[in-house]
Amino acid sequence: MEFTEWIRGRTDEQLRALVSARPELITPVPAHLEGLAARAASPSAIGRVLDRLDRFTLAVVETLAVQDGPVTKAALRGLIGRALAAGRPEPALTAALDRLRDLALVFGPDNALDLGPGVRKVLEEPAGLGPKVVDVFRHHPPEQLDEMADDIAPGSDGPGKDRLAAALAAPEALVAAVSPEARGALDQLVWGPPTGRVPNARREVRVASARSPIEELLARGLLAATGEESVTLPREVGLHLRGGRVHRDLLAVPPALGGAARDRELADRTAAGQAFSFVRSVEELCERWSIDPPGVLRTGGLGVRDMKRTATDLDLPEWAAALVVEVAHAAGLVAAGGGVDGEWLPTSGYDLWRVRATADRWVTLAATWLHMDRVPGLVGERDDRDRPLNALHTDLRRASAPGVRTATLGVLAAAPGLAPDRDSVLERLAWEQPRRRGPLREQLTEFALREAEQIGVTGLGTLSGHGRALLDGGDAACLLAPLLPEPVDHVLLQADLTAVAPGPLTSELNRWMTLTADVESKGGATVYRFGEGSIRRALDAGHGGEELLAMLARHSATPVPQALSYLVTDVARRHGRIRVGTASAYVRCDDPALLDQITADRRAAALRLRRLAPTVIASRSSRAALVDSLRAMGYAPVAESLDGDVIISQLDSRRTEGVAPVRAVASVGGLDPEVASAAVRALRAGDAAHLARREPVDAPGGAVPRGPATATISALQDAIKQGVRVWIGYLDSQGNATSRILEPARMEGGYLTAYDETRAAVHRFALHRITGVAGL
Repeated sequence: MEFTEWIRGRTDEQLRALVSARPELITPVPAHLEGLAARAASPSAIGRVLDRLDRFTLAVVETLAVQDGPVTKAALRGLIGRALAAGRPEPALTAALDRLRDLALVFGPDNALDLGPGVRKVLEEPAGLGPKVVDVFRHHPPEQLDEMADDIAPGSDGPGKDRLAAALAAPEALVAAVSPEARGALDQLVWGPPTGRVPNARREVRVASARSPIEELLARGLLAATGEESVTLPREVGLHLRGGRVHRDLLAVPPALGGAARDRELADRTAAGQAFSFVRSVEELCERWSIDPPGVLRTGGLGVRDMKRTATDLDLPEWAAALVVEVAHAAGLVAAGGGVDGEWLPTSGYDLWRVRATADRWVTLAATWLHMDRVPGLVGERDDRDRPLNALHTDLRRASAPGVRTATLGVLAAAPGLAPDRDSVLERLAWEQPRRRGPLREQLTEFALREAEQIGVTGLGTLSGHGRALLDGGDAACLLAPLLPEPVDHVLLQADLTAVAPGPLTSELNRWMTLTADVESKGGATVYRFGEGSIRRALDAGHGGEELLAMLARHSATPVPQALSYLVTDVARRHGRIRVGTASAYVRCDDPALLDQITADRRAAALRLRRLAPTVIASRSSRAALVDSLRAMGYAPVAESLDGDVIISQLDSRRTEGVAPVRAVASVGGLDPEVASAAVRALRAGDAAHLARREPVDAPGGAVPRGPATATISALQDAIKQGVRVWIGYLDSQGNATSRILEPARMEGGYLTAYDETRAAVHRFALHRITGVAGL
């Protein structure tokens, strides 16, 4: 059976399964089923779908690939059965064949199973076997092949390559005639890779003159020279040495996961605690960067020193801090902005995210991490040019990262209540997707396991309930919300200018405390320390001294200590006594003695100050530079406008325009059902039109449809209501009569919009040019 006809004979449900599992086949939708079959046979499409197969299903494909033609299911079962390490091939073989048919990699009935066109070419070395004899000796000189055939098959007739192929089709005698050393060399190549390197491989050697084990094998054709220093084991010889088996120690089921059992309720609570901490870390990052944003490197990204400072501020290891930074950026909460040089600032989207419930905020961050193509674990490593990889740099993108995270969590989901160890997870992933193995994939898997625990997707190494819902597209927020710690709305003020938060603070109180005090330590209880600099920071943001004391009294379970009250009052009294305006800039103060102190200060020499009046000093520096310089000298100035009003810098709300957050992508295993159904309808319609062009539809008198305009309009309206196809006559722009097969959609403004099956596209047709309508 021809592959295209087999595709055409599939049911609509089977075609929907095909395009759902291989969405790349309908991007864009082919014009007809013949085009779908051709696209399914392209090397890129075949390679992409082979990468998704598990070890057993791929072994079925490889077993078919080494056969010369179609085989029966019974014969295939026997070949697979020999390769199994334990158990029987059924029912795994039937399930694998059903899946391969759904993917259009295998076609035909059970008594004539064969691979789809192009699959054998993509599998260049199936199961670690080399090329066939006819291929591996293709470029050898004919005289050399004749001499080899005379040595190993004396008395045979015909061209040397044919005689050589016939002798190596049953190489038992040839293998038995070589020395034990030569047989040992063959054994090293049996299970792949089938190639090796030896010196002078191209040198012609006869059986009688062979001196080394490799020369024995080359003279008998058991090895073939493919280069000056490379040899290959022919496929027929490899299959003989394997004893008829295509694979060794094949598993029909995935390997069992090893690890420690965990109490699922305890794991869920642990994961919820991690989830809450991660949300707060992102919030704290954005608040700190809104006050003191780090700069953007010229090459992009975040500087190493800024990364270390951020890790210290968040009280996290650098890899965990890099994860917080990268997820916040991918979620659109942090972006570059702020001026010519650029700064990393929170976005306006952060303000919308911050007011949502904690569980909803976590779902946004966790979904972003799951689907983003950035790899925070690479921060601090070096690239191919030995340059450091910085956080937020474009070089951290890896296209395979989302797939690896999803596959890793899928392994954890297969073992509820179990915390699998690293090696067993890697072994399971190697079985599930053997063609995607490699050092980078193993590294990404390790990153995924570590980051899932940090974010709170897993707890104690096992997938949490809300993590499973996140993976399956369920309501993770509903499962997480009851497990989150209840935030408190008070702190305990102490006489040593510290405040102790007995638990996680509410979002607003946490934001206010971060602005007003510095975090001294974290743990079960967070300790904040008030200082002159932190109080001044709150005053600079527009809070008054009385307002700060009132806020402290309202949110403290203990009375405000006298020392803290004095500190706030003293800083507030001195804050704003000096006013800076525009002259270029000026300094204004009601206390002339304080201005005398400033002008006498040697550190003010660079400001080039000039006394204009007892209470006014002018400067050539800008207002912003003058304010910063005076603050660096230990004073507490505030900026004022031309009208004398205080300008509040609003350091706690600096924002920039954000980038679009990462969106959830369609899973590898599926496509939207409505899209799949529409694609199949279009393929069926286009295929019918394609066949109709080859075998034209008979019409009365052999002419295109013609009829009155009123009848034409009525027929088209009926076709739109019933959703049926029609055959129309149409005059093109040159007045030539043509025929089209259409699926009408709507009529408006003197035009018909319809899917033109003869051209596999949607077009608009002028109604006055339609000569008539006929049914199909």
